Amino acid sequence: MTTPDNWQKSSYSGPGDGDSCVELASTPATLHLRESDDPTVVLTTTPTPVGHLLRAIRTGTVATPLT
Repeated sequence: MTTPDNWQKSSYSGPGDGDSCVELASTPATLHLRESDDPTVVLTTTPTPVGHLLRAIRTGTVATPLT
């Protein structure tokens, strides 16, 4: 699988060292996430599970593991 070349840096990265950030690239059917410290490791998913995760975070319904 190939990943797109249009990586975008997180707006939360700030102007600090600039090399420690989450980057996102997308195609019509997939989202690709990577950390700039190790750009060879790419997490690929689809918009649906990411949408579910973001909705759970916003509503405070994210399940936490028992410790």
